[in-house]
Amino acid sequence: MKKLLNAALLMALALPFVACTANGDKAEMNPIVPTPSEKNSSSTGDVSSSESENSSSSDSGISGDDSSLDDGFLSGSVALDTVTVWNLFKDTAWVSVGAGEMVWGSITFKVNDFTISKTEVTQAVYKAVMGDLPQQSNSGEAYPVENVSWYDAVLFCNAASKLLNLDTAYVYASVGAENYLKDLTIDYSTKSIRLPTEIEWEIAARAGTSTTYYWDTDEAKKYAYYAQSKGPVKVAQHIPNALGLFDVAGNVAEWVNDWYGTYPTKSVENYTGVESGSLRVVRGGGWSDKAPALSSGERAKTPPLNKTHMLGFRVVLSEGF
Repeated sequence: MKKLLNAALLMALALPFVACTANGDKAEMNPIVPTPSEKNSSSTGDVSSSESENSSSSDSGISGDDSSLDDGFLSGSVALDTVTVWNLFKDTAWVSVGAGEMVWGSITFKVNDFTISKTEVTQAVYKAVMGDLPQQSNSGEAYPVENVSWYDAVLFCNAASKLLNLDTAYVYASVGAENYLKDLTIDYSTKSIRLPTEIEWEIAARAGTSTTYYWDTDEAKKYAYYAQSKGPVKVAQHIPNALGLFDVAGNVAEWVNDWYGTYPTKSVENYTGVESGSLRVVRGGGWSDKAPALSSGERAKTPPLNKTHMLGFRVVLSEGF
């Protein structure tokens, strides 16, 4: 890999983030919670509050190990004219999350296995796939990309899928102002790169825990970058969760696929959120948030066109369901 793609990560908070707390019963993890796989590769805009909610590696060729975190996905050491986009992603090390379930009170959410990026998408990778970057607040190859709308993240996922010769999960009629996607639908049956569903995200973030924070009562600042005023930091600078995921709390908050809405009252498999809405779910809390926003069950919401220097994303490779 000869070509070094320098990327810039700039994060500036323009509109406030207001998270929605998890309500009611404490989350419990069923014994089939995901565990680290043996194949593990190793806001400009308002985010408003709402009522509380109970809130594999495959033949794709994804591989890697923890020691490769300074390559590819983080550093931008890729050349799209000489290596496949798999190499762009695989050098970051992905995490395979086994099929599992999460229980909220009397409701059980089950998910199929999926593969999730170990870090938030960096500026290096975003620029390599999309060709340019939105305005950022801090610069550096290994910083998370921010100031991206939900639609920007979706277009990134489709572009990455195409480069990988995969199907695309997001289908739309046309691209409008600010990358608004007309008549958008999400095809979850495809093998593709996409945003995680809200439940996939939380199961991956909890990594088998049922406590408020995945670090339980340990010191939060060892695991998360939060309550700051100068924008995000490089990814993977804090202790990861038990699945090896970095920054699932703090640094940049993360878009997920779902429309914001009330959780169902019956158990469901591969829940993808309510059918329609005006706000998309954001998870994890960001660099300027206080500790409560870092809770694994905390839900925030914001319009999908909203951009903020606290907002970024990570992606999953889904085999479809």
